[in-house]
Amino acid sequence: MSLRIATWNIEWFTNLFDGHSALKLDNGWSARHNIKRAQQGAAIATVMRNLDADLLMVVEAPNTGRRQSTVRALKSFAEHFNLRQSATAVGFTSETHQELAVMYDPNVLSVRHDPKGMIGDGSRVVHAPRFDSVFKLDVDVDGEPDTHVFSKPPIEMELTLANGGTPLRLIGVHTKSKAPHGATDATEQLSMAISNRRKQMAQCVWIRQRVEDHLRDGDDLIVLGDFNDGPGLDGYESLFGRSGVEVVLGLDAEPERQLVEPHARIWLDPRQGWSLSTSRFYSKQYHRYMNALLDYVMLSADLAQRGQAAWRILHPFDDPDCFDDDEMRSALLTASDHFPVCVDLDL
Repeated sequence: MSLRIATWNIEWFTNLFDGHSALKLDNGWSARHNIKRAQQGAAIATVMRNLDADLLMVVEAPNTGRRQSTVRALKSFAEHFNLRQSATAVGFTSETHQELAVMYDPNVLSVRHDPKGMIGDGSRVVHAPRFDSVFKLDVDVDGEPDTHVFSKPPIEMELTLANGGTPLRLIGVHTKSKAPHGATDATEQLSMAISNRRKQMAQCVWIRQRVEDHLRDGDDLIVLGDFNDGPGLDGYESLFGRSGVEVVLGLDAEPERQLVEPHARIWLDPRQGWSLSTSRFYSKQYHRYMNALLDYVMLSADLAQRGQAAWRILHPFDDPDCFDDDEMRSALLTASDHFPVCVDLDL
């Protein structure tokens, strides 16, 4: 059977719901610049319908709180727009108003939250600690392990296809942003930039340890989401010798233990002379839109080969089908500052 798995960061999706997770599709302003809630909601639905994923990993999903529910919000959204991704699964709740969730077609597969690892002091024994626990890693090179936590813990799911077969493992992530938000001067900006990269690096090492656990167990693995990072090094990452994306991919490991993600590989090959992007941000400093490769769908090597994996970024300008479809191109630009990434598998 064919299976389409996708990830999409939907910017401030939570603002389309009220304090009780009821859908608000009115003429009030969304959190998107100069876009009304009704416009953003319709655009999101248009993209989801055209993407037609069997499972969509939603980054920045609606909030879960005392009176709010991510599951209730996404189910109501799917029902309102008659989307086939009518079921929703979540993992550990976020400390922020941006959750991680999967929307999926229950006629194609079933999904259950199945976190791995132990809850403890973050000291690794056999498995990496559970993602709602703590992780110890010395990232400031002072000889003392630092304690790290996820403000948005990755979700770990077991996927079972309707036609049976061996379940797939899925890890959905939204790692720490590297941007020095809130810095008031150059000195503070430098300090925050380095600190944020250290935190992001620790999160990526933690994720990679879980990847190693699954590869050791022979699992078919999908790691996807918004890594807030691209392959290759910027001026600060050179302090660590590698980017967080490269750590999760396992590029220092043997080929069979490396995750497969062709978009990242293209970035790492300077001979290409061109680059890919999954997001588009307006820079007030430069008065123009900036593009970045931040979102990925990574596969274990055997799964990629056996499933004849085919990747795609639904970019409004770079993907010919999206560019030629006026409705889809407009919807992508209206819905979010990120664009969906998907992979098709023949299982």
